[in-house]
Amino acid sequence: MVLVAAVGVVIAVRWPHSPGPALTRVSGLIGSEKTEFFNSPEVQQALRNDKLDVHVTSSGSWQMAQQVAAKPTAYDFAFPASSTATSSLKDLNSVPVRPFYSPLVVIANRSTVDLLLRDSWNGVAGPMGKVPPLLKSGQDGAELLDMDAYRQAVAANLTWGAVDPQGTRKDLRGQLLISTTDPASSSSAALYLAVMSYLANGQQVVTDQSGIDRVGPLLKQLVQSQGALLASSDELFRDFLSGVGRPLIWTYESEAAGLARAGKLPQDTVVLYPDTTIQSDHTVVELTKNAEPFAAAMQNDPVLRQLAARFGFRPSGDPQAMVQALGERGTGFAADVTRIGSFQVAPPSTDNLQKLVNAAKGSN
Repeated sequence: MVLVAAVGVVIAVRWPHSPGPALTRVSGLIGSEKTEFFNSPEVQQALRNDKLDVHVTSSGSWQMAQQVAAKPTAYDFAFPASSTATSSLKDLNSVPVRPFYSPLVVIANRSTVDLLLRDSWNGVAGPMGKVPPLLKSGQDGAELLDMDAYRQAVAANLTWGAVDPQGTRKDLRGQLLISTTDPASSSSAALYLAVMSYLANGQQVVTDQSGIDRVGPLLKQLVQSQGALLASSDELFRDFLSGVGRPLIWTYESEAAGLARAGKLPQDTVVLYPDTTIQSDHTVVELTKNAEPFAAAMQNDPVLRQLAARFGFRPSGDPQAMVQALGERGTGFAADVTRIGSFQVAPPSTDNLQKLVNAAKGSN
């Protein structure tokens, strides 16, 4: 199995306008998390103002190389949600550009976070000794999740029963685990495994087969203990919001910010920022020279940058723009993620990340 093996539903976004003679037609693949952004009339107009007639097809980031290979003349650019995914795409003209990014976060509700803060379970004994507290305060008002403490909790098979010995939350059962999407097709879940493999490998990026063998058992536990894996973060959020057994979910900050912008994020939702993480770099890869003006517009157009912030993304070079754009609905998000005190891990190579996913899913 490789990361591009899963085939998802591809949704074409076509805008009902007739391009004028001065517009340059550009076609590309985008990560599904950007569909709403590109479907916005304001984004459409901003691109037309840049003399661009842009047509996009929504796809999983790890599926893009497969689609480009299948239709090599169909796309001028690819715009995945991860810089790691770009290495499997053939870049013909230039260095890929990153117009915006999104931190990866863990979403919970306030009552779950309050349980994780209780002294009654912090320090519970496990095979690796005592499990330290999972939560800590970051800078800039952010709440941080201690990812190495979480790793120890998983290794100790910490259960929600130990976290909540009084049984105040009847919906919390089984092992304490973060829920993810399927890492075989989802960039966010693959990056989750990259973070956890770094911690399990003595805080070193996995670079060889011996490292993959070393961290494989933990990754397998993290993934296979979840049961059936969901294909999209939309489904993951729906389960979280409905309270269907997913009290902690791993997703893009932009997904939560988009719900907040629409007024659909419950007031008791808490955004936890991992203290060890890999941010998701939304990267434009030019597949033909026709994509050059599109990449330049995404990187340099101030209107598009502001619109990206409104849709929950963090424009490169302006980490505070997203929360400012959300206004009152941005409460609970870190004002500036560059100041919260989290450590950014370098991702493993694409080949090694594929092997880590295979190990997690038991397909070695």
